[in-house]
Amino acid sequence: MSNLIDFEIPEDPDRLNELFVRVFNSGDGALYDAMYTDDAVSNISGAPLSGAARTAFFKEFLASGPKIDSRVLQTYTTGDTSLLIVDYSLDVPTPDGQTLHMHGTCTDVLIRNEDGEWRLAVDRPVPDEAPAA
Repeated sequence: MSNLIDFEIPEDPDRLNELFVRVFNSGDGALYDAMYTDDAVSNISGAPLSGAARTAFFKEFLASGPKIDSRVLQTYTTGDTSLLIVDYSLDVPTPDGQTLHMHGTCTDVLIRNEDGEWRLAVDRPVPDEAPAA
């Protein structure tokens, strides 16, 4: 996988979550990062990242093989902006061969670009419990 052209990008922002899950689980951090606006902020790392720092994080993190499953709980759309409230489960492999499991709720803000495609502008996953260190 090398670009989003390989995927059908839904026009309905509520259905975009399915694509996020498929691309995230592909392990291709650069491809996943392409689903964000250039100035987007992601908090998946636990700290707000944007630009080159966000891209570098996704490349390294997704290469480690985490798997996500999520479903949209609520969607609010006005014009070219959409807010998704998402329930997620995330399994992250640890260096010692174990799996760190996280569950929580994510707030995603999507923006429709000039080509009519939805892109993430903000994501903020909040785990139900802080992951054990």
